[in-house]
Amino acid sequence: MSPMEIEQASMAIIESELQVQVPEEIRPIVLRTIHATADFSFAETLTFTPGVVPAMRDLLMRGCTVITDTNMALAGINKSALTRLGVRACCFMASPEVAEKARISGQTRAWLSMEHALTLPGPKLLVCGNAPTFLLSLFSRLSADRSIADDLAVIGVPVGFVNVVEAKEQLLTSGLPCIVSRGRRGGSTVASAIVNALMYGIPGVRS
Repeated sequence: MSPMEIEQASMAIIESELQVQVPEEIRPIVLRTIHATADFSFAETLTFTPGVVPAMRDLLMRGCTVITDTNMALAGINKSALTRLGVRACCFMASPEVAEKARISGQTRAWLSMEHALTLPGPKLLVCGNAPTFLLSLFSRLSADRSIADDLAVIGVPVGFVNVVEAKEQLLTSGLPCIVSRGRRGGSTVASAIVNALMYGIPGVRS
């Protein structure tokens, strides 16, 4: 079997075993997340603010910048799809500038990566799969300057125990268009799967 045939067979198994009703608009994203994790609980814990899927696809079609909180999430995003859309994807966790600021300030690299991301011009898709401080930094800036919310959407699926659930719930009440995995589960694999599913749903991206 070719890779595409294996993927299609996997998706057919997921469809046959899925026990909950999933609205058509979000179904491809839920299915790809399950495909990436073999975890059917995401069918119930992935949460979407109204209209977020077309809003995120619009950002991607306009050539937004995708900024991830980890290089692992960045690595999992389909580069051919990014190229077809003219989208730049980046992560600042390994940036020497961010590392030096973290050393001096005592802040986490994730916090400072978000600060740096918010200085970039143009529309942005912020992708958090691991570090809730990436999101907490966003909330801190948002409370000081609501205008940073313009032309911005967030995928918030960090995994873990400290500040994870709280950061996700705060994101859902922030007023930002977002996709969130409620609870402790998530991760970089989930984050990249969601980005890929969003891109694959745009005509001509995956042929």
